[in-house]
Amino acid sequence: MTAQAEVTTSDVETRTRRPAVRAGAMAVWVAAVAVWWWRFGIPNDSITVMITLWLGTVAWNIEAHPREHLNFLRDWWLPAALLTFYFFSRGLTDELQIPVHWTMPIDADRWLGGGTTPTELLQSAWCGDPCLKASDPRWYDVLFTTTYATHFLVGLTIAVVLWVRNHDEWQVWMRRFVGLNFGGLVIYVSYPMAPPWLASDEGFMGHVERLTSRGWRDIGLQRVDVILNGVGNPTAAMPSLHFGTAFLVALYGVWRLRGSWRWLLFAYPAVMGVALVYYGEHYVVDLVAGGALAGLVMVLARRWERRREERAEVHATAEDVRA
Repeated sequence: MTAQAEVTTSDVETRTRRPAVRAGAMAVWVAAVAVWWWRFGIPNDSITVMITLWLGTVAWNIEAHPREHLNFLRDWWLPAALLTFYFFSRGLTDELQIPVHWTMPIDADRWLGGGTTPTELLQSAWCGDPCLKASDPRWYDVLFTTTYATHFLVGLTIAVVLWVRNHDEWQVWMRRFVGLNFGGLVIYVSYPMAPPWLASDEGFMGHVERLTSRGWRDIGLQRVDVILNGVGNPTAAMPSLHFGTAFLVALYGVWRLRGSWRWLLFAYPAVMGVALVYYGEHYVVDLVAGGALAGLVMVLARRWERRREERAEVHATAEDVRA
């Protein structure tokens, strides 16, 4: 009976680790995601991204018992609820009627640009004459639009990979990712600030076009809100969470990875920052604020974790003494 049990257990382990089955399931998932993105657009909202990535975990562990796939819902319901709250709370500025700040970032960026904002300088050099959203995209527009779009995917993709590989490490990343978003939310509500494209529309600065989607015009891709739709805040410019998230990815990677190559991760926020300023989405001061917030979140999260580790060690020592 024992021998039969050992054979059965071995057979189960073999079945759940068949590379060909996993590869086939993942190929189907990748193909389905590619078709969806091409037909409808790349999702912007966190819930759609989470569902898509959950299906990816199902494909990765395709031979697991169906109950095991529900563990994702058990672990992810709280982050999903928090990020949904963040999404719907970004428009609180309008409800609270807090005055929007227009000139401070313009003055700061003009000082940095020697009298002209970096956004105006980049659009003058790279956008074309005249600079229009409908103008033919350049090769770097494709790069910048693609980099900009990764913001809506990268944080949760890292989280899901860590959830599959190491649950404790998943918690480490989620503390920082969710903390960054809520830190940004507090500032958005308390200090609403207009981005360059909106300030230009209202006559506070020279001509600036919002070029964000121009790079994908010729390849037919677009971004779309699927589940969480119709909520936005055009004055949520300070800090830039696009840059803050990219900078957080780089900081986290340098902290947790090994090897000199990990420093190349800072190329990601560098390209993201250039894209945001060039496209008229953010001022340079927004990038500085986003990077500072990411650094602060890293420091505060680590301090909290160290204190918890110290309390756990004290408790374990006390238990040993009592034993």
